[in-house]
Amino acid sequence: MEHALHKHTVKSYEDELVRLSRTIAEMGGVAESQLEWALRALTTRDLELAKRTVANDARIDAFEESVHDDAVRLLALRQPMGVDLREIVSVFRISSNLERIGDLSKSVARRVEVLNSMPPLPQVHALRRMGKEVIGQLKDVLDAYVDRNSDRAVAVWRKDELVDGMYNSLFRESLTNMMEDARTISACTHLLFVAKHIERIGDHCTNIAETIHYLVRGERIADERPKGDETETMVQ
Repeated sequence: MEHALHKHTVKSYEDELVRLSRTIAEMGGVAESQLEWALRALTTRDLELAKRTVANDARIDAFEESVHDDAVRLLALRQPMGVDLREIVSVFRISSNLERIGDLSKSVARRVEVLNSMPPLPQVHALRRMGKEVIGQLKDVLDAYVDRNSDRAVAVWRKDELVDGMYNSLFRESLTNMMEDARTISACTHLLFVAKHIERIGDHCTNIAETIHYLVRGERIADERPKGDETETMVQ
Protein backbone atom coordinates (compact mmCIF):
# COMPACT_ATOMS: atom_id res chain seq x y z
CA MET A 1 0.00 0.00 0.00
CA GLU A 2 1.52 3.29 -1.12
CA HIS A 3 -0.37 5.48 1.27
CA ALA A 4 -2.53 5.04 4.31
CA LEU A 5 -4.63 7.44 6.33
CA HIS A 6 -2.30 9.23 8.72
CA LYS A 7 -2.48 8.71 12.46
CA HIS A 8 -3.91 11.68 14.31
CA THR A 9 -3.61 12.86 17.87
CA VAL A 10 -7.39 13.23 17.94
CA LYS A 11 -8.78 9.69 17.56
CA SER A 12 -12.25 10.90 16.58
CA TYR A 13 -10.76 12.84 13.63
CA GLU A 14 -9.00 9.74 12.35
CA ASP A 15 -12.19 7.70 12.75
CA GLU A 16 -14.15 10.26 10.73
CA LEU A 17 -11.66 10.14 7.86
CA VAL A 18 -11.68 6.34 7.86
CA ARG A 19 -15.47 6.28 7.90
CA LEU A 20 -15.60 8.72 4.98
CA SER A 21 -13.22 6.55 2.98
CA ARG A 22 -15.27 3.43 3.72
CA THR A 23 -18.45 5.19 2.62
CA ILE A 24 -16.85 6.02 -0.73
CA ALA A 25 -15.86 2.36 -1.13
CA GLU A 26 -19.43 1.28 -0.33
CA MET A 27 -20.85 3.85 -2.76
CA GLY A 28 -18.48 2.51 -5.40
CA GLY A 29 -19.78 -1.01 -4.82
CA VAL A 30 -23.36 0.17 -5.40
CA ALA A 31 -22.33 2.00 -8.59
CA GLU A 32 -20.55 -1.13 -9.80
CA SER A 33 -23.69 -3.21 -9.20
CA GLN A 34 -25.81 -0.63 -11.02
CA LEU A 35 -23.62 -0.86 -14.11
CA GLU A 36 -23.55 -4.67 -14.04
CA TRP A 37 -27.34 -4.85 -13.67
CA ALA A 38 -27.96 -2.34 -16.47
CA LEU A 39 -25.74 -4.22 -18.91
CA ARG A 40 -27.17 -7.61 -17.94
CA ALA A 41 -30.71 -6.27 -18.38
CA LEU A 42 -29.78 -4.91 -21.80
CA THR A 43 -28.06 -8.01 -23.13
CA THR A 44 -30.59 -10.50 -21.71
CA ARG A 45 -33.60 -8.24 -22.44
CA ASP A 46 -34.62 -8.48 -18.77
CA LEU A 47 -37.13 -5.66 -18.25
CA GLU A 48 -37.69 -6.36 -14.54
CA LEU A 49 -33.97 -6.07 -13.82
CA ALA A 50 -33.88 -2.85 -15.82
CA LYS A 51 -36.69 -1.39 -13.71
CA ARG A 52 -34.92 -2.45 -10.51
CA THR A 53 -31.76 -0.75 -11.74
CA VAL A 54 -33.60 2.51 -12.39
CA ALA A 55 -35.23 2.44 -8.95
CA ASN A 56 -31.94 1.65 -7.20
CA ASP A 57 -30.30 4.85 -8.48
CA ALA A 58 -31.77 6.71 -5.50
CA ARG A 59 -29.29 4.85 -3.26
CA ILE A 60 -26.32 6.38 -5.05
CA ASP A 61 -27.87 9.85 -4.85
CA ALA A 62 -28.33 9.38 -1.11
CA PHE A 63 -24.71 8.27 -0.74
CA GLU A 64 -23.47 11.37 -2.54
CA GLU A 65 -25.53 13.67 -0.37
CA SER A 66 -24.31 11.97 2.81
CA VAL A 67 -20.67 12.03 1.70
CA HIS A 68 -20.81 15.71 0.81
CA ASP A 69 -22.44 16.62 4.12
CA ASP A 70 -19.82 14.71 6.11
CA ALA A 71 -16.94 16.15 4.06
CA VAL A 72 -18.16 19.72 4.47
CA ARG A 73 -18.50 19.20 8.21
CA LEU A 74 -14.94 17.90 8.42
CA LEU A 75 -13.65 20.86 6.46
CA ALA A 76 -15.43 23.26 8.79
CA LEU A 77 -14.56 21.59 12.10
CA ARG A 78 -11.08 20.14 11.49
CA GLN A 79 -9.60 22.62 8.99
CA PRO A 80 -7.45 19.87 7.42
CA MET A 81 -4.14 20.48 5.67
CA GLY A 82 -1.77 18.47 3.49
CA VAL A 83 -2.73 14.86 2.87
CA ASP A 84 -5.89 15.19 4.99
CA LEU A 85 -7.10 18.02 2.78
CA ARG A 86 -6.38 15.91 -0.30
CA GLU A 87 -8.41 13.09 1.25
CA ILE A 88 -11.46 15.30 1.58
CA VAL A 89 -11.07 16.99 -1.82
CA SER A 90 -10.76 13.52 -3.36
CA VAL A 91 -13.96 12.39 -1.65
CA PHE A 92 -15.87 15.22 -3.33
CA ARG A 93 -14.45 14.37 -6.75
CA ILE A 94 -14.86 10.61 -6.53
CA SER A 95 -18.40 10.72 -5.16
CA SER A 96 -19.45 13.08 -7.96
CA ASN A 97 -18.03 10.72 -10.58
CA LEU A 98 -19.71 7.71 -8.95
CA GLU A 99 -23.03 9.55 -8.93
CA ARG A 100 -22.67 10.22 -12.67
CA ILE A 101 -21.84 6.55 -13.27
CA GLY A 102 -25.09 5.69 -11.48
CA ASP A 103 -27.04 8.15 -13.62
CA LEU A 104 -25.56 6.79 -16.84
CA SER A 105 -26.28 3.20 -15.76
CA LYS A 106 -29.87 4.24 -15.11
CA SER A 107 -30.03 5.76 -18.61
CA VAL A 108 -28.82 2.46 -20.09
CA ALA A 109 -31.49 0.56 -18.15
CA ARG A 110 -34.22 2.93 -19.33
CA ARG A 111 -33.54 2.00 -22.96
CA VAL A 112 -34.11 -1.71 -22.34
CA GLU A 113 -37.88 -1.49 -22.76
CA VAL A 114 -37.75 0.24 -26.15
CA LEU A 115 -34.97 -2.04 -27.42
CA ASN A 116 -36.96 -5.09 -26.30
CA SER A 117 -39.73 -3.99 -28.68
CA MET A 118 -37.33 -4.32 -31.64
CA PRO A 119 -35.45 -7.27 -33.14
CA PRO A 120 -32.05 -7.79 -31.47
CA LEU A 121 -29.01 -6.40 -33.28
CA PRO A 122 -25.63 -8.13 -33.72
CA GLN A 123 -23.91 -5.05 -32.23
CA VAL A 124 -25.18 -6.15 -28.83
CA HIS A 125 -22.22 -8.58 -28.68
CA ALA A 126 -19.73 -5.73 -29.21
CA LEU A 127 -21.62 -3.70 -26.61
CA ARG A 128 -21.33 -6.59 -24.14
CA ARG A 129 -17.55 -6.69 -24.65
CA MET A 130 -17.32 -2.92 -24.22
CA GLY A 131 -19.40 -3.08 -21.06
CA LYS A 132 -17.26 -5.89 -19.65
CA GLU A 133 -14.13 -3.80 -20.19
CA VAL A 134 -15.62 -0.76 -18.44
CA ILE A 135 -16.87 -2.88 -15.51
CA GLY A 136 -13.33 -4.21 -15.14
CA GLN A 137 -11.94 -0.68 -15.12
CA LEU A 138 -14.43 0.42 -12.49
CA LYS A 139 -13.52 -2.57 -10.29
CA ASP A 140 -9.81 -1.85 -10.67
CA VAL A 141 -10.07 1.86 -9.94
CA LEU A 142 -12.17 1.23 -6.82
CA ASP A 143 -9.57 -1.29 -5.61
CA ALA A 144 -6.88 1.31 -6.32
CA TYR A 145 -8.75 3.75 -4.09
CA VAL A 146 -9.11 1.28 -1.24
CA ASP A 147 -5.39 0.38 -1.45
CA ARG A 148 -4.28 3.97 -2.19
CA ASN A 149 -2.35 2.47 -5.14
CA SER A 150 -1.52 5.15 -7.68
CA ASP A 151 0.21 2.71 -10.07
CA ARG A 152 -2.97 0.67 -10.37
CA ALA A 153 -4.97 3.85 -10.88
CA VAL A 154 -2.65 4.96 -13.69
CA ALA A 155 -3.04 1.55 -15.33
CA VAL A 156 -6.81 2.18 -15.50
CA TRP A 157 -6.16 5.72 -16.78
CA ARG A 158 -4.13 4.34 -19.67
CA LYS A 159 -6.99 2.05 -20.77
CA ASP A 160 -9.30 4.94 -21.67
CA GLU A 161 -8.05 4.78 -25.25
CA LEU A 162 -9.16 1.13 -25.49
CA VAL A 163 -12.77 2.00 -24.60
CA ASP A 164 -12.76 4.88 -27.09
CA GLY A 165 -11.60 2.48 -29.79
CA MET A 166 -14.35 -0.01 -28.97
CA TYR A 167 -16.95 2.76 -29.13
CA ASN A 168 -15.67 4.04 -32.48
CA SER A 169 -15.70 0.52 -33.94
CA LEU A 170 -19.28 -0.05 -32.76
CA PHE A 171 -20.31 3.33 -34.19
CA ARG A 172 -18.93 2.48 -37.63
CA GLU A 173 -20.58 -0.96 -37.58
CA SER A 174 -23.93 0.59 -36.65
CA LEU A 175 -23.62 3.26 -39.34
CA THR A 176 -22.98 0.58 -41.97
CA ASN A 177 -25.97 -1.39 -40.71
CA MET A 178 -28.25 1.66 -40.92
CA MET A 179 -27.12 2.47 -44.47
CA GLU A 180 -27.69 -1.10 -45.62
CA ASP A 181 -31.07 -1.55 -43.92
CA ALA A 182 -33.13 1.52 -43.04
CA ARG A 183 -35.38 -0.61 -40.82
CA THR A 184 -32.56 -0.83 -38.27
CA ILE A 185 -32.10 2.95 -37.89
CA SER A 186 -34.25 3.32 -34.79
CA ALA A 187 -32.74 0.34 -32.93
CA CYS A 188 -29.19 1.29 -33.93
CA THR A 189 -29.73 4.84 -32.71
CA HIS A 190 -30.86 3.63 -29.29
CA LEU A 191 -27.93 1.23 -29.15
CA LEU A 192 -25.50 4.04 -29.98
CA PHE A 193 -26.87 6.11 -27.13
CA VAL A 194 -26.22 3.15 -24.84
CA ALA A 195 -22.67 2.80 -26.21
CA LYS A 196 -22.04 6.50 -25.60
CA HIS A 197 -23.25 6.15 -22.02
CA ILE A 198 -20.82 3.28 -21.47
CA GLU A 199 -17.98 5.24 -23.06
CA ARG A 200 -18.71 8.13 -20.70
CA ILE A 201 -18.67 5.77 -17.73
CA GLY A 202 -15.16 4.85 -18.87
CA ASP A 203 -14.31 8.56 -18.80
CA HIS A 204 -15.55 8.79 -15.21
CA CYS A 205 -13.34 5.83 -14.25
CA THR A 206 -10.44 7.76 -15.78
CA ASN A 207 -11.40 10.84 -13.74
CA ILE A 208 -11.38 8.76 -10.56
CA ALA A 209 -7.96 7.34 -11.49
CA GLU A 210 -6.60 10.87 -11.86
CA THR A 211 -8.02 11.80 -8.46
CA ILE A 212 -6.39 8.77 -6.81
CA HIS A 213 -3.03 9.70 -8.29
CA TYR A 214 -3.46 13.22 -6.91
CA LEU A 215 -4.50 11.84 -3.52
CA VAL A 216 -1.49 9.53 -3.22
CA ARG A 217 1.21 11.55 -4.95
CA GLY A 218 0.03 15.11 -4.36
CA GLU A 219 0.35 15.94 -8.05
CA ARG A 220 -1.50 15.48 -11.32
CA ILE A 221 -0.60 12.81 -13.87
CA ALA A 222 2.01 14.47 -16.06
CA ASP A 223 1.12 12.75 -19.33
CA GLU A 224 -1.70 13.84 -21.61
CA ARG A 225 -4.82 11.70 -21.23
CA PRO A 226 -4.79 8.94 -23.88
CA LYS A 227 -7.74 9.16 -26.26
CA GLY A 228 -8.74 7.11 -29.29
CA ASP A 229 -9.50 8.68 -32.65
CA GLU A 230 -12.61 10.81 -32.33
CA THR A 231 -15.56 9.54 -34.32
CA GLU A 232 -17.74 12.29 -35.70
CA THR A 233 -21.16 11.53 -34.30
CA MET A 234 -24.38 13.23 -33.27
CA VAL A 235 -24.74 10.86 -30.34
CA GLN A 236 -24.09 13.05 -27.29
